[in-house]
Amino acid sequence: MDNNFTHTTVLLQEAVDALFDGRDDASAGCYVDATFGRGGHSRAILARLAPQGRLIAFDKDAEAVAEAARIADTRFSIRHQGFRDIGELAPSSVAGLLMDLGISSPQIDNPARGFSFRFDGPLDMRMDTTRGESVADWLATAETQQIAEVIRDYGEERFAVQVAKAIVARRQERGPVSTTTELAELVAGAVKTREQGQNPATRTFQALRIFINAELEELQQALEASLDVLAPGGRLAVIAFHSLEDRIVKQFIAKHSKEVYDRRAPFAAPKAMKLRALDRIRPSDAEVAGNPRARSAILRIAERTDA
Repeated sequence: MDNNFTHTTVLLQEAVDALFDGRDDASAGCYVDATFGRGGHSRAILARLAPQGRLIAFDKDAEAVAEAARIADTRFSIRHQGFRDIGELAPSSVAGLLMDLGISSPQIDNPARGFSFRFDGPLDMRMDTTRGESVADWLATAETQQIAEVIRDYGEERFAVQVAKAIVARRQERGPVSTTTELAELVAGAVKTREQGQNPATRTFQALRIFINAELEELQQALEASLDVLAPGGRLAVIAFHSLEDRIVKQFIAKHSKEVYDRRAPFAAPKAMKLRALDRIRPSDAEVAGNPRARSAILRIAERTDA
């Protein structure tokens, strides 16, 4: 792993406080960092844990797992798995669960990973480079309509059809797109207008990354699993960085924070709510000034009820 790539953890203190504060003996429990990344949150959680507490981390990026191996703490363990697999943990065993969504700075800044249009590199974008299909592989065979739907649905790109047509036309004329620079140039030619200060390729790169890693599907699966693994009183803290993620988290918490009535049995007792929404936190102006990548972050916090 290249240690020249650094990462500044977003909402570090706020997220860790959300897991621990206001609960007696919380530090003795089992905690989960569902998206280890470069370990900023994990290290802060370990600093708050009692000797009998433990922390289980998940990450499907082999470089993140290698970074985790540097933590010499018997209370800590790392699993080379996506966070959809938190459901493998014992029911009602977790005192606090943190999900820091999106990608880390080392992933973005490493040209070999292919996440950014700022650098020329292979068009990969896989979180787990040991398995699955790269973006280049998928674009080499996908139909125009498929590409357009992905870019529209996951990138909210108005010019999704034009971008898809440009990608397929290029494939037919000169072969498949294989590098980040090639894709960024194609998108720039297809996207006619863009918000001030935003690169034309931003939405397309976001869409392809989300799609190739099944990020939204994994988030939905992980949220549902959280209801099983969190103990009563256990905390759920999720940091989202764009509207698609945050909408899923917001709707999930809202759905499970209210009693459910069965319309077919109007006199039956309602099903009790499973979560209690606690807070919504944005980064401070000072944090955004020091780390511009934090500007879109939203931390949502909920607590598992006794239901």
